[in-house]
Amino acid sequence: MQLHISPSLRHVTVFPGKGVRDFIKVKVGSRRVSYRMVFYSILFMTFLFRFAFVLTAMETIDGETNCSTIGCVGKRIWRKRPETMMVPEEIYRILEEDIQLGRSEVPESLEEFIAEMKSSKSDLKTFTVKLKAMVSQLEQKTRTAKIQEYLYRHVASNSIPKQLHCLTLRLANEHSTNAGARLQLPAPECVPYLVNNSFFHFVLASDNVLATSVVTTSLVRNSLHPEKVVLHIITDRKTYTSMYAWFSLHPLTPAIIEVKGLHHFDWFTKGKVPVLEAMEKDQRVRSQFRGGSSAIVSNNTDKPYIIASKLQALSPKYNSVMNHIRIHLPELFPSLNKVVFLDDDIVVQTDLSPLWDIDMRGKVNGAVQTCRGDDNFVMSKRLKSYLNFSHPLISENFNPNECAWAYGMNIFDLKAWRKTNISHTYHYWLQKNLKSDLSLWQLGTLPPGLIAFHGHVHVIDPFWHMLGLGYQDNTSIADVERAGVIHFNGRAKPWLEIAFSQLRPLWTKYIDFNDKFIKKCHIKAS
Repeated sequence: MQLHISPSLRHVTVFPGKGVRDFIKVKVGSRRVSYRMVFYSILFMTFLFRFAFVLTAMETIDGETNCSTIGCVGKRIWRKRPETMMVPEEIYRILEEDIQLGRSEVPESLEEFIAEMKSSKSDLKTFTVKLKAMVSQLEQKTRTAKIQEYLYRHVASNSIPKQLHCLTLRLANEHSTNAGARLQLPAPECVPYLVNNSFFHFVLASDNVLATSVVTTSLVRNSLHPEKVVLHIITDRKTYTSMYAWFSLHPLTPAIIEVKGLHHFDWFTKGKVPVLEAMEKDQRVRSQFRGGSSAIVSNNTDKPYIIASKLQALSPKYNSVMNHIRIHLPELFPSLNKVVFLDDDIVVQTDLSPLWDIDMRGKVNGAVQTCRGDDNFVMSKRLKSYLNFSHPLISENFNPNECAWAYGMNIFDLKAWRKTNISHTYHYWLQKNLKSDLSLWQLGTLPPGLIAFHGHVHVIDPFWHMLGLGYQDNTSIADVERAGVIHFNGRAKPWLEIAFSQLRPLWTKYIDFNDKFIKKCHIKAS
């Protein structure tokens, strides 16, 4: 084949073969189409076809598995894609069958299972049955280990460390032998401030001297106006002398501190306060219907987190008057209009005086909601997390998806509270729970609190109350340090050995380890 182009570039002649005069004559159009462009286009197409031919040949030599060059592009485009592999229906059928294997027939690990399947060339049924048995066995072992962990944590969290017991005893002895441990609290000239509503009044109820010390120290140290801070500390009869001695010997001047025992409130006696009667019945019913921790752990149907909840319900804390006392704040402080209630497992990291500037809009309880936040593990609590909505009394009166709120750092408008029936509602539902054999909820004071304050809660910024540091350590230290108040709610209290080591320093920084009582009782930072 020969190609002949005329000098004018207007004709292209193609000779089919040597010596043959027949030819094909192509007439190029008008000069509006560039003849140079036609010429170069032909040359380019000729080169491209030859290049594609070479690449395709190389792909054929390389094989289909290494399709990496341009020559494979066409194959990839036109090749029919295989359908996604589906699980055979036979596997589902075998999984649903109740086939039991002997313990010796179940592989202990994935490696053992794979090796056995390869060596025996097992069929699909054998493969599926053994895989199911192995997963079930591992799941049961995991469940048992998880329950044991919850049981050990339950025992550890409810025991009193010997260091704290030592501190209580030494302070009680100091109270009886040292006049300095019996100084009047507060000083006589400061007594009028206890009922002065222009001061910032904080209430703390606890029988833990060391924990109370950390809360009060962190509060005063971070206050911009410590001279305006009034601390009302309430404790029980057995801890009263120890608590009094501590704050007599460790005054937080210029803050004003009052220490009172429940036995100092004449009206707070059995028969006159419904919550005491309810607590006594509650304790009796728990011993009859719960069967103790061994019965809870031996339950093979409950999920581990349900067992953990039931174990936590056995904690003495949830049947302690210290935990129920907040429902009587209007009676305990009849002259005060507003107080901030603090739990003994919190640490204050900022000035709390702005809490008095929050407009409560007629509500009684200023609290942080626990269903919205960056930490889904902690901030995911709704009413269904605490109340039993399978019981008609609960399901008929409340919405399971309604957001819950937290105890631990609460603003209580006592003036507005006295206009409601909140306390009556609280006692009413305690009685209902007792008559229902404790079937309305598991834990102690928050569930009836959620009910009693229903419709009376003003939501405050989460900055004022970060939760969950006693049952998880996923929260970053940076986030914890930015919070106004941090709460070690959960079993891993910072004064216990099961506390999270990276979080504990946030609590111990407010303890003076050079104090003689702290030293003698061998209380250490770690």
